[in-house]
Amino acid sequence: MDSNYSAIPRGSHVELQMQNEPQDFRSQQKSLLSDDGNRVNYPKVANEYDDLNDGDDDIDVHVDLDDYSLVQGKPNTGSGISGAVFNLTTSIIGAGIMALPATMKVLGVVLGIFFIILIGILSEMSVEMLIRYAVSCKARSYGEVVQIAMGRTARVLSEICIIVNNGGVLIVYLIIMGDVMSGSDRHIGVFDQWLGHGFWDHRKLLILAAVVVFLAPLCVLNRIDSLSMTSAASVALAVVFVMVCFAVAFIKLIEGKIDPPRMTPDLGSKMAIWEFIVVIPVMTNAYVCHFNIQPIYNELEGQSPQKMNRVGRITTAICVVVYASTAISGYFLFGKDTEGDVLTNFDRDLGIHFSTALNYIVRVGYILHLVLVFPVIHFSLRQTVDSLVFEGSAPLTESPKRSLALTIILLMLIYIGSTMIPNIWTAFKFTGATTAVSLGFTFPALLALRLSQQDERLRLSRVEFLLSWLMLILAIIVSIAGTIGNIYTVRSESE
Repeated sequence: MDSNYSAIPRGSHVELQMQNEPQDFRSQQKSLLSDDGNRVNYPKVANEYDDLNDGDDDIDVHVDLDDYSLVQGKPNTGSGISGAVFNLTTSIIGAGIMALPATMKVLGVVLGIFFIILIGILSEMSVEMLIRYAVSCKARSYGEVVQIAMGRTARVLSEICIIVNNGGVLIVYLIIMGDVMSGSDRHIGVFDQWLGHGFWDHRKLLILAAVVVFLAPLCVLNRIDSLSMTSAASVALAVVFVMVCFAVAFIKLIEGKIDPPRMTPDLGSKMAIWEFIVVIPVMTNAYVCHFNIQPIYNELEGQSPQKMNRVGRITTAICVVVYASTAISGYFLFGKDTEGDVLTNFDRDLGIHFSTALNYIVRVGYILHLVLVFPVIHFSLRQTVDSLVFEGSAPLTESPKRSLALTIILLMLIYIGSTMIPNIWTAFKFTGATTAVSLGFTFPALLALRLSQQDERLRLSRVEFLLSWLMLILAIIVSIAGTIGNIYTVRSESE
């Protein structure tokens, strides 16, 4: 029988498009993602999802396929599980690892390990909630799934949280670079050790030079895949740091050169109690990766929530091992003298052979790691700022002038912030108690509770319902207590 239709090759996919529709979909209409990651550009679908925000929980979305033309697409050749694990691990492991030995000093070894594991598990659960509902709503960003569940105001709030969190992280990166290169009140910097004291080791000048010479050329890139090689190198450098710390601590422990660590927290004073409260947000900050979940899922080959959950679980296991190893080895090495930024401790004799060389390897290696991670975090920051401020405009890839202007403005603000905040401990305590808790736990729990009421297919089991409420209540308690504790400790230190 003759036919005007031809078979579609196996392994390919099709994309549904409106006939005679302009191609600038971002400025013309909203878009959703199909189950295989392709966009379904259809205003009625997007508008009916927006109607969920008006309180009508019984709306059914109907799509007339006769309005579409079939456009044959290319086979889905995204990243495999290993590539997705690598990308997600890169999103998690950054400067937060530097503050973990100081949390171990406050909590003690037993509680420190317990909270590293507990917060890792809770973070993974919240990631799986986010994956489940983002896929069900066909959202392509953190803000979109929040808007579908709770309205535009909630989306704006979530995007502000991403901006504050990512901006705070980048400020922390610059603070660490300044601490290591220039030194601090109690620690000598690398440049001072190499060249002696002079204008070349001035903190603000060194940070500015790093921003202009190394960071700006990477940050102006408009595509995240342009940074794949630098991300690979950054992970390798982080692993080197962890291995050196753990090896040195193990050697000193065998030789009996380490003082017995405190196993439980010291709650003997009011100040110690507040310090105990505020370290939990610091740990929370170390696991935040939720704003990168959808981009990684969109590039996953053979996309499915089950496969992405597997990626999340493998990544969480890796991060728990890396974080626990760093926290324990850093605390064992420096004990009660452990700084909020443990890198600054590596300016002294470690008590083993080749101590000076190992110190340089650790400090310079991790500075290079942060230089390579910086543009990845900056990329999502710039995209979120653009989405919030220039909603409806053409994508940044099509507007190089706007992209360049945003990059310059953001780098200037981040640099100014790094010169005003005294140390990474202060930055992590505040962002951890506010934006990190919101992105990692508050919004995912609210998404689960809200969307489970709007769609019978997304109904939570009793265990999931209780877990969502538990996560929400704990997030609120940690946020309030952490913020109050931060204010109290900052005021006490200033007095």
